[in-house]
Amino acid sequence: MTVSDKALERTQGWSRPLTRAKAPGRTGVQIKSLFQYLGPAFVVSVAYIDPGNFGTNISGGSLYNLDLLWVILASNLVAIFMQILSAKLGIATGMNLPQLCARTFTRPVNWVLWCLAQVAAMATNLAEFLGAALGFNLLLAIPLGWAGLLTGLVTFVLVHLEKYGHRLVEGVIFALIAVISGAYFVELFLAQPDWSQVVYHSVVPRLTRNSLFVAVGMLGATVMPHVIYLHSHLIQSRRQTGAANLRRHLFLEKIDVFLAMNTAFVINAAMVVVSAAVFHNRGLTVLSIEEAHQTLQPLLGSLSSTAFAIALLASGLSSSAVGTMAGQVVMDGFVDLKIPIVWRRLLTMAPALIIIGLGLDPMYMLVLSQVILSFTLPAAIIPLLVLSSRRAVMGDMVNTPAVRIVGWLMAGAVIFLNLLLLMATFT
Repeated sequence: MTVSDKALERTQGWSRPLTRAKAPGRTGVQIKSLFQYLGPAFVVSVAYIDPGNFGTNISGGSLYNLDLLWVILASNLVAIFMQILSAKLGIATGMNLPQLCARTFTRPVNWVLWCLAQVAAMATNLAEFLGAALGFNLLLAIPLGWAGLLTGLVTFVLVHLEKYGHRLVEGVIFALIAVISGAYFVELFLAQPDWSQVVYHSVVPRLTRNSLFVAVGMLGATVMPHVIYLHSHLIQSRRQTGAANLRRHLFLEKIDVFLAMNTAFVINAAMVVVSAAVFHNRGLTVLSIEEAHQTLQPLLGSLSSTAFAIALLASGLSSSAVGTMAGQVVMDGFVDLKIPIVWRRLLTMAPALIIIGLGLDPMYMLVLSQVILSFTLPAAIIPLLVLSSRRAVMGDMVNTPAVRIVGWLMAGAVIFLNLLLLMATFT
């Protein structure tokens, strides 16, 4: 037993001896142990491939070819960093980010954070519900209003599965991610892009005044504030006490994040690549998801358009469930509102259903929702960086000086991009 374990035992009153885990650096990661810890990051990763990504990536690819691929890669690096920090915060403290904010900051500050988190949750569900409803509409020819209600019903069922254990929910999410991945593998095979250009534009930045709006939308679609809150909650089901167990948990969760986030990156990049290869290279500007679906069929055949609709539906349904789960965590944490769970879910879903009912342009609302998310992102990133850098909160797992510097540089870059967007919009 380490000194820190003994200290924790004295302060928390543990009566049984702690089991010391073998250091991962000496023994390596056993496959069985890894599979036990895989899951939370894949649930979170669904938010990084939601229908908002379809909107921004289709716009980016058809308007600007492969120029914005580097934004996807850069955003993915920020996402990996922030999700690891969120997981570490939950592992070290046994609480999620909203709960820690409630314990640390003043009540007025927590009300501000709660309001911004609710805006983010509603913008998230707007994109996700629109995407799933469009998926039902394109596949089954159901009117958009009825498709929205069907999406709400299916989302309730998916979230309700959490009652039967987190493994069941994670299994459903894994299956839906596999569907999205398979659909875009088909799309890439049919589109036959220039892979040398794909590699070039992934690492060489290019940004113009005209592409700034879509670029910031891509950032908002890739680095999602609501899942920064959610990740610190999801890992609690696997958390064990004891300093060695906590270090081992963090090590395995980093692998979980790396695999899940890079899967999301490949899917996001595939969306841009397919849009650029199929639409931009043929001189077509596609400004709606319905148009993208209709245009794919004569260009690449019915298999391509069907795969696109299936991917959109799987993305919308899975991300709607994750967004609703995040909304519950946010509402419980910051200000401890006692609202029945059914009403909490309905409050999160309501704006999306209203938008669908009003018949507003789905593509524009998808991109706009992602820009809103980008503006609310600092309200999640800044508390995460502040709390994870406090030794009183994190103990021995506190951020190192290097992690703090990188974290604040990333937060500054996000805020700077938002200011650029404001300047471009109003001038």
